Amino acid sequence: MLTNADIAELTELRRDLHRAPELSGHEVRTAARMAAMMRDLGADQVLTGIGGTGVMAEFRGTAPGPQVMFRAELDALPILEAIGPDHRSAIEGVAHLCGHEGHMTGLVGLARLLSRQRPMRGAVWLLFQPAEENGAGAAAMLADPALPEFDYGFAIHNFPGVAQGRALLAPGPVNCASVGMRARLVGATSHASEPEKARTPTLAIAAILPALLALPSGSQQDPDFQLVTVTHLAMGEPAFGITPGTAEIWVTLRTQRDDAMAALRAAAQAIIRDAADLHGLQADFDWHDEFAASINHPEAAAILARAAKATGIAVSAEGLPMRASEDFGRFAARAKTAMILLGAGADHPPLHAENYDFPDALIAPSVRLFHQVARDLTG
Repeated sequence: MLTNADIAELTELRRDLHRAPELSGHEVRTAARMAAMMRDLGADQVLTGIGGTGVMAEFRGTAPGPQVMFRAELDALPILEAIGPDHRSAIEGVAHLCGHEGHMTGLVGLARLLSRQRPMRGAVWLLFQPAEENGAGAAAMLADPALPEFDYGFAIHNFPGVAQGRALLAPGPVNCASVGMRARLVGATSHASEPEKARTPTLAIAAILPALLALPSGSQQDPDFQLVTVTHLAMGEPAFGITPGTAEIWVTLRTQRDDAMAALRAAAQAIIRDAADLHGLQADFDWHDEFAASINHPEAAAILARAAKATGIAVSAEGLPMRASEDFGRFAARAKTAMILLGAGADHPPLHAENYDFPDALIAPSVRLFHQVARDLTG
């Protein structure tokens, strides 16, 4: 078990990681630090550079058995943190406002326990994933032939709005699929006194926005759930003498399941293309931040549920799946996977808020939960 000294040192590690965030795909120092800590803790092997900056550390048993993976994320967010704790980000405009530094700390705690008593059989793999926030990291790791095989995969995400000591867990969907669509409308400008001589996207935008916002349907518990959120809109230049000739619309599309996303993409594109054609505009599209739905495998979810009960965490399925997306879902292509949402506090600031901070009180329960899963599967 973790000692008081362990918890104090892990708490300081979490705060130190919070001070030094790195954006998706640029987690060079963070990844190097995790790799060095895994080596110092006596991992049987440490693999680096997987899918970019990804790190994996193996703690191996002496007998054949399952290969069990536990995942944490390396990256932070491009958000300015509010003035707050002494350990606030030292990097202006970049901050760990999703708790990934807390998730990493949990894996370091698990590594401490594994270093003291190795698995009896199989192996435990600790996976530090890059680029979770933009949905690129898991796919990059899975495409890398250096990624080891594993039979099970588990992840924790802290979850504000749920009391500490409680968690959300169920088989089936736990996070929605999502994708960012950027549409660019191109026409022609004119003098602002002669708008009739322009091919302007003004009226096209006026038609597109209500049509897109009419697409959402159902709640996230509904298999046919879909949500459309307009996240950014720009048109023309900031000038009074020019009729705008171009516009950009940024939209996030969400569905409960992957198989519904193609239809929602097609519907959103059709709305924009039809309006563009009507007003003599060219419409171009590109896609960003593509997340697969996260679907908990029944067996993996049951393993997590038993471990939660054994470690005193009360589990509920209320509110699942989350509308938000999580890159962990892609690992289901490799193994039986499940994610649990560990309560960060009923009144805790929400994820991605400027005043969010990972609760240090979650470090020990995260380690205990993962360690229980590891012992249940590998002895």
